[in-house]
Amino acid sequence: MSAVARSAPASPRRRNPVVTKKRGDRACRVRPATRATKPGMDGWIEDALGSEVINRASSGGSQWAAFSSYDLADGRRVFVKTSAKDPSMFAGEAAGLRALRATGAFVVPEVYGTGAAPEGERSNSFIAMEYLNFGARGDQGEFGDALATMHLAVPSHKEAVDGKFGFEKNNTIGETPQPNEWTDSWLEFWRDKRLMHMIRLARDPTLSQLAERVVDKRLSDMFGACGEIKPSLLHGDLWSGNIGTVGRKPSVFDPAVYYGHHEAEFGMSWCAGFNNSFYEAYHAKIPKAPGFEERAKMYRLYHILNHYVMFGGGYYRECVGILKELE
Repeated sequence: MSAVARSAPASPRRRNPVVTKKRGDRACRVRPATRATKPGMDGWIEDALGSEVINRASSGGSQWAAFSSYDLADGRRVFVKTSAKDPSMFAGEAAGLRALRATGAFVVPEVYGTGAAPEGERSNSFIAMEYLNFGARGDQGEFGDALATMHLAVPSHKEAVDGKFGFEKNNTIGETPQPNEWTDSWLEFWRDKRLMHMIRLARDPTLSQLAERVVDKRLSDMFGACGEIKPSLLHGDLWSGNIGTVGRKPSVFDPAVYYGHHEAEFGMSWCAGFNNSFYEAYHAKIPKAPGFEERAKMYRLYHILNHYVMFGGGYYRECVGILKELE
């Protein structure tokens, strides 16, 4: 599944036996690694999924990845991202998609594999997953209900069950590294792995001084106001571009997953377009806690800082403004 073999030059066509292995409490069908039938992603897909690629099409891309779709002879379609980035970026995405899928709250594409790009591809890394036909975002009340269900789900990672915050892998938010080492305290995780991590990447003395004052004077009170904080699985980058429907059911994709305070999920709400129906459905299951609005500024700050790190420009003034409001 997540382990992949590098493709070799074309060799005579042959079918490999399928071996069933146990991974945790679920069976996984694993095709033994052999020489690929074809070079490149076509060969990797045919060996991994056991069906011939009959068509490949470009599906656009993002600032750091190119997208392609593959039609298989058995009727399935595969969606592939390739990138010049290190394979660890897609490894984090794959782990996040699997964790989201395990909650059952949303339709999430199944991951077929990820790793170093096969020989013959002009890229360094790839992730291959189920192709889903995404529709518009659908009913926002249903989406809010599904999001609350996901946040209340029993964690699929023992560390989170034990009350730790973080994730099994470091990943990225956009293209920015996001450290996820397991941490006992939410305050410590947010301070060290999120806020001050992003401040260090910003490399600006004014932002550093303001953030240090907020951490020293305000952070403990802000988090203490809402009582005990338990780890919830977070999508981590929840904006309108990562939300859709599949067969009218709510769907999410392109995550930056970790276990954290459920309120942190709303840090990207400034470009998510959530309406009253969404919030009413969500808070019917998870009521607002005291100090919600002030913490919302803190969680928004992380994503504004990330946009400053990636794009610069006017995001700097907004970062300064939020930090001054939080002092």
